[in-house]
Amino acid sequence: MELSRLVCAFLLAACCCCRRAAGVPGEAEQPEPELVEVEVGGTALLKCGPSHSQGNFGHVDWFSVHKEKPTLIFRVHQGLGQSQPGEYQHRLSLQDKGTTLALAHITPHDERIFLCQGKRPQSQEHRIQLRVYKAPEEPSIQVNAVGISVNSQEPEEVATCVGRNGYPVPQVIWYKNGRPLKEEKNRVHIQSSQIVESSGLYTLQSVLKAQLVKEDKDAQFYCELNYRLPSGNHMKESKEVTVPVFYPAEKVWLEVEPVGMLKEGDRVEIRCLADGNPPPHFSISKQNLSTREMEEETTDDNGILVLEPAQKEHSGVYECHGLDLETTTSLQSDQQELLVNYVSDVRVRPAAPESQEGSSLTLTCEAESNQAIEFQWLREKTGKLLQKGPVLQLYNLKREEGGGYRCVASVPSVPGLNRTQLVNVAVFGSPWMTVKERKVWVKENTVLNLSCEASGHPRPTISWNVDGMASEQDQDPQSVLSILNVLVTPELLETGAECVASNSLGKNTTIIFLELDSNRTTGLSTSTVSPHAKANSTSTEKKLPEPESKGVVIVAVTVCILVLAVLGAVLYFFYKKGKLPCGRSGKQEITLPPSPKSEFVVEVKSDKLPEEMGLLQGSNGDKRAPGDQSGSRPHLAFLTVLTDGRARQVAEGPWREGSSQD
Repeated sequence: MELSRLVCAFLLAACCCCRRAAGVPGEAEQPEPELVEVEVGGTALLKCGPSHSQGNFGHVDWFSVHKEKPTLIFRVHQGLGQSQPGEYQHRLSLQDKGTTLALAHITPHDERIFLCQGKRPQSQEHRIQLRVYKAPEEPSIQVNAVGISVNSQEPEEVATCVGRNGYPVPQVIWYKNGRPLKEEKNRVHIQSSQIVESSGLYTLQSVLKAQLVKEDKDAQFYCELNYRLPSGNHMKESKEVTVPVFYPAEKVWLEVEPVGMLKEGDRVEIRCLADGNPPPHFSISKQNLSTREMEEETTDDNGILVLEPAQKEHSGVYECHGLDLETTTSLQSDQQELLVNYVSDVRVRPAAPESQEGSSLTLTCEAESNQAIEFQWLREKTGKLLQKGPVLQLYNLKREEGGGYRCVASVPSVPGLNRTQLVNVAVFGSPWMTVKERKVWVKENTVLNLSCEASGHPRPTISWNVDGMASEQDQDPQSVLSILNVLVTPELLETGAECVASNSLGKNTTIIFLELDSNRTTGLSTSTVSPHAKANSTSTEKKLPEPESKGVVIVAVTVCILVLAVLGAVLYFFYKKGKLPCGRSGKQEITLPPSPKSEFVVEVKSDKLPEEMGLLQGSNGDKRAPGDQSGSRPHLAFLTVLTDGRARQVAEGPWREGSSQD
């Protein structure tokens, strides 16, 4: 018996040795495989056993196990590797002196067991479990845009969450207002499914269904994807969405914009509001002051009553009616009073005030309002505050005090609520002009716009002493502006223009003197002179076309005459002072630079009066007798330039009628 047991044990051991020697992987009981984790697209490093046993792997076979069936994929012989035909043929390589097999471009299909087996008799196989991971894309969420009614008897679809291209399938969690949702019978239901793409990656789709209440109208829903990578656990969240929630209205009320004190002229909106969704159909009614009945008002397409501009007649009692079209329930708001503050048209007495110069005048302002009113009087021209209160007293009137006065009636308790009235005070008097005369620089043959303004009561009329086209404009009830379009002629330059303003009490004039402006450029031009207050005149001139050559010749001749006149005066001065070595005979040769062969004589005439010609008197300071009529004659000087470059004075002295000089 003992012998038989020994024989059985020997046979069993021999059988085990034979099975290991046969080299068939997976037959014997295997230890737990080594775990290797890698992301899609990365490289997996498969080590064939512990590093201290490297000497045992000079000859190694690598297998891929799929559905418990091993397939030879790589062989190592004396440190050199050889890929076997198949799906891994071009992605395998050796590292670490043949002990590590590198698998590149990892895909989800590579998640399986790999094993290696040495050729030595005592070698054992080494199993490796390859785990593959891929983070999903950002989750997208699509809300139910149709909405959910709170009257629904079962959960309705709230939103759908989609996470694409992840591996393995991520886990989804739904949140409402930041709190996770769990399955709840007849309240919350989460239905998830996945699709395997051709790449081996998963697309997850999760649908959240829930039964909502009125308080969920502003609830924020979102989904979260939880997944794992070799680096650890991770998660991604979708954006938050709000689903429309429908519930019947329980209350309606009125709302008025703008809020606060209303005044005439404002744009006022009266709208109905309700706590239901969708809101009911609204109508707005106003109480009739005569019958005390509520009468429906006309609203716009949105059910809003617009008062533009608001008037005091819009004040009154309003109410809103709401009809729920789904439940046919009618609701009515509380009545609300609307008050539009106003100031009536301002009246001033007397309406057309008139007064004599030096007398007094009293102006009274009146207006009505539903609030307390304040009155102010302003000068229209300057805007200066003259007085507060409804009465303005003017004493010892002067004609300058005629014109506009404005009464302002305002309500301090309602900002911006005011009305004004302008009244013109007429002071009897002859026409008034601020200046008697003025000067305007012009150019001949230009067209001018001359303006003249006058004030007075009765209103004056304006006339001109020159021909032209005149037009009048009323500045205010007592002032008139006349504009005269006229051509500048020599006659107009000599006489000037006179503006005459007249009424039944007298007349007044303004004279406009026209002076030539030699600095102005030729050609068509327009010049405007700013007018002084009231009576100052404005001129606008337009230059008529002139031949350009004529102007050039005139300028050249003028310059030549001036130069020669100065030269003659200097020579005569030195002659009288005795500085020139020539006698009183009147003839002296002076050497000059060469000149043209022709001889010419220049005559210089002076337009100076005798008392302005001190330079041309004798060097001894002799003065002519008062009775000497020759003193009023122009003084002549003749200078002859000879052909040989010399100059001599031919004659000098006063010109006498009938005399001649060679």
